[in-house]
Amino acid sequence: MNPKIVVNLKKLETNLRFLTDKIKAHDLSIMAITKVHCADPQMIQVFEQVTDIEYFGDSRLENLKSYQDSAKKKALIRIVMPSEVTDTVRYADLSFHSELKTLQLINEAAEKQNKIHGVLLMFDLGDLREGFFEEESLLQAADEVLAMSHVNLVGLGTNLMCYGGVIPSEENLARLVALKEQIESKHGIALEMISGGNSSSLHLLEDDQQQVPEGITNLRIGEAYLLGRETAFQGDIVGTYQDVFTLEVEIVELKEKPSYPIGQLGPDAFGNKPVFEDKGIRLRGVLAIGRQDVDITNIYPLDTSLEIVGASSDHLIVDFTDADGDYKVGDVVAFNVEYGALLSAFTSKYVTKAYRRE
Repeated sequence: MNPKIVVNLKKLETNLRFLTDKIKAHDLSIMAITKVHCADPQMIQVFEQVTDIEYFGDSRLENLKSYQDSAKKKALIRIVMPSEVTDTVRYADLSFHSELKTLQLINEAAEKQNKIHGVLLMFDLGDLREGFFEEESLLQAADEVLAMSHVNLVGLGTNLMCYGGVIPSEENLARLVALKEQIESKHGIALEMISGGNSSSLHLLEDDQQQVPEGITNLRIGEAYLLGRETAFQGDIVGTYQDVFTLEVEIVELKEKPSYPIGQLGPDAFGNKPVFEDKGIRLRGVLAIGRQDVDITNIYPLDTSLEIVGASSDHLIVDFTDADGDYKVGDVVAFNVEYGALLSAFTSKYVTKAYRRE
C-alpha cells in the first residue's frame, strides 16, 4: 500500500558489516542507534546478525522495550526524564545523564529493583545541547555517582553536530579524554566507555591530519549505517550504499494548471506566506503524501526531470512538465530520502514499510 518506505535489507547488511569492520579496526566499540527507524523489527534482525555491534542505543524507551530479548546491551541515549527512571532501570542497561537530581532518582529506582544500573555522564564540548558544561561540575558529579549504592559509572560521553553543528576534532575530543583521566586518577578506577560522538566522528578515522584520540573507546552510529555517509562533511563513505531506502508515492491527479495562484494571496495552511514564480501553464501532479507524513525538504525524485513545487498536510505538488517519462494517474514516483525524511516517514503510521532483499 502506498505511500511506502522501501528498505533494501541486503544493502543495509552490507553497510553494517563494512562500517563495523572499519570501526573495529580502530579498537572502538559500537553502539548502533535505532531511533530513526523506530527500531523497525525487520531491520533489527539484520543488526542482530552483526556480532561486533555490542550495544543498541535509542532515545525512546518504547523502542528499547521492543528488543528486550536481544543479547546486545541497551542504552537510553536521550537525557533521562525524572518521570521515566523506573522504566529506564527496567529496560536499559545504560543511560545518559547530565543532572544529579535524576541520577539520585535512578539510584533509588535501581535499589528498589535490586539492580546496578550503568550511567554515562555527558559533557558538552560546545555543541550546546546536553551535558555538563563546566569541567568542575562534571568531576563533582562523578564523585557523587561513585558514592551511590546502585549506580555504576560506566564512563563519559559527548554529543556533537546535532544542534550547534560543532565538528568533532582531535582537539575537542581530547578534553573528554582528559576528564576521564582525572576521574580515573582520583578514584583509582578504569572507566569502561568514553563515547566520542556519533556518525560525525567517522571522518577522524580517515583524516591524515587528525585522529580519534587514544582514550576514546566507543562511537554511536546511526546515520552512517543507514545512509552511507559521515555527517561532519556530508561525505559518502566509499564501500557503502546511499540508497538503502526509497520512498514510493502514488500520483492521484495530473493536470495542466497555471503555476501562479489566482486571487488575493494569504498564508498557507501552516501560517506561511508562500512565494510563487509565474512559469505559465504547467503539467502539475498531486501525489498522495504530505507534511503530516514526511519532511518534504528532505526528499528528492529519482527522476531528476521532476520538480517538487510544494506540499500541504496531505498532498505533494510536483511539476511534471519536463518529465522524461510518460506518467499517468496511479503511477508511482520514487524518491531518495535524507535523514529528516527517513525519521518522519518511519514515525508516521500513514507510511507503509516494505522490504527488499535483492
